[in-house]
Amino acid sequence: MTKPLALGIDIGGTNTTFGLVDREGKLLYKSGISTTAHEKIEDYVLALREGLQPAIALAGIDNIVGIGVGAPNGNYFTGEIAFAPNLPWKGVIPLAHLITEAMGLKVTLTNDANAAAIGEMMYGRAKGMKDFIQVTLGTGVGSGFVANGQLIYGHDGFAGELGHITVVRNGRKCGCGRFGCLETYASATGIVRSAEELLAGTDDPTPLRTLQGKVTARDIHLAADGGDLFSLALFEYTGMILGEALATAVAITSPEAIIFFGGLASAGNLIIEPAKKHMEANLLPIFQNKVGLYQSALDGSNAAILGASALVW
Repeated sequence: MTKPLALGIDIGGTNTTFGLVDREGKLLYKSGISTTAHEKIEDYVLALREGLQPAIALAGIDNIVGIGVGAPNGNYFTGEIAFAPNLPWKGVIPLAHLITEAMGLKVTLTNDANAAAIGEMMYGRAKGMKDFIQVTLGTGVGSGFVANGQLIYGHDGFAGELGHITVVRNGRKCGCGRFGCLETYASATGIVRSAEELLAGTDDPTPLRTLQGKVTARDIHLAADGGDLFSLALFEYTGMILGEALATAVAITSPEAIIFFGGLASAGNLIIEPAKKHMEANLLPIFQNKVGLYQSALDGSNAAILGASALVW
C-alpha cells in the first residue's frame, strides 16, 4: 500500500480492537487483543505492539500517519487514562506516551465518546456539520459536543459528560457515586432498571415477565417491536427522561443535530420519537423545530475503530 493510513485503537473494558483506516473511512484491516488479560500496563502495551504488527506489515510503516486511541476516561490534552473504573490499570496511566515509545508513531488519545463524535463528523451522519451532539446510549451514556467544527474538551479535557447531569433529584444510584444521573435512566442498563422496577410494582401482562431477573435492553426492544404495551411504555418513559435532558443540552450549545449511537439507539424510532417529543415540549421557543435527531450512520461493529482513527486526521 502506498496511500496514507491511520491506525485506530478502541480500548474496551474486556477487549481492545484495532484496525487500519484510510481517510475516506474504509476499514482495511481489523483485529484485536484482550484488555483484561494484562494486569500490568507494560504487558498490555507489549501485547498491543505484537498485535499491531500484521497491520503495520500490510500498510508499510511509512504509510501510517499516526495512531488514534479511544479509551474510557481518556484525556486528549494529556494523553492519559485517568482513574477508569472498568479497566484493569488503576490511577493515571500515560498511555499515549507508552504507545508512542513502543511503536515509534505519533499517538492521539481521547475518551471513547469523543472519538465516536469525531468519527461521525468525518465519516458519518455529521459529515459537513459544525454544531452537533453525539450521544452514545450503551451500558452508560456517553457524549461528545461539537461546536464551530471543534470538539469541546473544556480546560481539562473532560467536558461533555451529558450522562452525568442529574435528571432525577435523589434518584437512582449511579456508578459514579452520585444519584439520579441520566445514564441510570437512559442507557441500556437504565431501561432494564426501569423494567425491573415496573415488573415488581405492577401485574401488567408482558412477555418480559418470563425473563424476570434476566431482562436485557434487547429483550425490551424485541417485545416493543412486537407491540407489547408494557415495553412501549418503557421506551416512552426512557424517551421522556432523555428528551428533557436533551432540551437542556440544546439550550447550551444550540446544535444542528443530535446523533445517537450504541446498543439502545439501535431501537431507532422506539427511543428517538419519544425523545424528540419530550425535547420539543421542553425547549425554549427559539430552539423549537430546529434540531434533528438521528441514528448514527457509522457501522456499529466498526464505529469505535473508525472514531479512533479519525483522531489522526
